Amino acid sequence: MKILVVRFKQIGDAILSSVICKSLKETYPNAKIDYVLYDHVAPLFENQRYLNKVISISKEEQKNPFKYIKRVWDITREDYDIVIDIMSTPKSELFALFSRKAKYKIGRLKSKRGYSYTHRIPEPSNEFDKAEKFLKMLKPLADDGIDLKLDKNYSLTFLKEEKDEVKKRMIETGVNFNKIIIPLAINSRREQKVYPIDLMKEVATKILETFDCQIILYYSPDEMEFAKKFHADLSWDKRIISDIKTKSIRELGALFSNCDLFVGNEGGPRHLAQALDIPSFAIFSPSSNKNDWLSRDNLRHEGIEPKEIVSEKEYIELSYEEKYRLILPERILEEVQRKVKLISKATN
Repeated sequence: MKILVVRFKQIGDAILSSVICKSLKETYPNAKIDYVLYDHVAPLFENQRYLNKVISISKEEQKNPFKYIKRVWDITREDYDIVIDIMSTPKSELFALFSRKAKYKIGRLKSKRGYSYTHRIPEPSNEFDKAEKFLKMLKPLADDGIDLKLDKNYSLTFLKEEKDEVKKRMIETGVNFNKIIIPLAINSRREQKVYPIDLMKEVATKILETFDCQIILYYSPDEMEFAKKFHADLSWDKRIISDIKTKSIRELGALFSNCDLFVGNEGGPRHLAQALDIPSFAIFSPSSNKNDWLSRDNLRHEGIEPKEIVSEKEYIELSYEEKYRLILPERILEEVQRKVKLISKATN
């Protein structure tokens, strides 16, 4: 049995989608399961027990139609039995089109396309979170009597040597592992998902005043100036560490593996923390819906969104900025305190 799962999206979506791969491996333990991803996301999924091969599509291949078509053709010569196209765009559908021997070619139901799929899956209702929605793409297998082993808890693991190498660098930059270590997500790839920075500084200050902890500011090369300014505005507080440079998404994962609690803006890194089962508390923007992105029955991973603070009538009259500012640092601190108690119970 050979299975191909295609997911052209960013870090968070790729992590959430991996529940399909994980569930398929539990259903077909001896199957070969390959995962197609963008090249900057692919390294995150190396050495995962539920994957046999991670296939990356480079930026050059994405931009050049001839190189892209050849790449898809070459990949599908593996003669997969099942192809699952999570994205279901005209571009990603080529994997189904070229996999002529596949019994199942599963994609999403979209208007005026998807004719190469054997099964087209309608968008599930909003009673399900994102991970649950992805698992609905396996319905054709269940309909044919396959005893699916569905697991909506996505996970990632890192090698001990990876974690140890990053831990060594953390110690060299002043991290004290006798304290609670909190990576604080102060930024986001999307500007509209950045909690007002003055309030985030209050959050950091209150956390440091309340707990015997250290805060780690992680960042991409493009975000370093933003993080350093944040640290400078807090008088270069020595309990904040802003000197740990992660060269790749895998190194960020190894960094998180050495931490205790994730706090901050919702996004790919928060999903990474959940995949590592590090307790997390996320701040959702007015344009996000926490019920989409959080597992609803996992109290280790929670969040807050502006619309839950006031009535719907009051909410719709506010500007985007005003909605964001409904989330007060004091409220976030209360939730962080609950999470710290969770950590304490686990260590006692």
